[in-house]
Amino acid sequence: MQSQMGFNTASQSSAIEINKVLRNTYMLLGMTLAFSAVTAGISMAMGLSHIAALVMTLAAFGLLFVVHKQADKASGIYWIFAFTGLMGASLGPMLSMYASMPGGGALIMQALGGTALIFFGLSAYALTSKKDFSFMGGFLMVGLLVAVVAIIANIFLAIPALSLAISAGIILIMSGLILFDTSRIIHGGETNYIRATVSLYLNIYNIFVHLLHLLAVLSGNDD
Repeated sequence: MQSQMGFNTASQSSAIEINKVLRNTYMLLGMTLAFSAVTAGISMAMGLSHIAALVMTLAAFGLLFVVHKQADKASGIYWIFAFTGLMGASLGPMLSMYASMPGGGALIMQALGGTALIFFGLSAYALTSKKDFSFMGGFLMVGLLVAVVAIIANIFLAIPALSLAISAGIILIMSGLILFDTSRIIHGGETNYIRATVSLYLNIYNIFVHLLHLLAVLSGNDD
């Protein structure tokens, strides 16, 4: 009887801890996305170049290692805002380019709306179904490696159809990662909300960028 009570107490404690991680993750995710939007707007207003965007992206990925190293410390919060701020700012030149196209503003809003729909839809499914999507980890990693190789190859090949296929593939992979990452939080596989936020942020970021590219191509505004 006592062991059963102990088990129930431990189970309740675990559920409370998971809910806390989930709540903190979504709160921090919302703040970092808002901060990225602000830095992207500043970058657009400043008219930064694509070279500047590349430098900021490289700097952001350098900070990514720092974020993961500092994730268990209070300072991790500052580092994740530095990382997401740079990632947002690096979008400025690309967004300016799309905004200058006919109907570009509408395309950007469609990409934002589509990204939000994908994220909330998949997150809601993972949360309500409570399915364990950990089995997808291997497939998603292989998919990411294939996508990276295809991106590198297309730098030299410059095949429009391949670029389109890559964007579609990355959207599918990142959608799978939203299920995978959310499932890890729900089932206690990820107990650090800073690391969880980084994972979900990158999923959303990549979906937005590649969905925008797809929409621009389909509208005839991009090659």
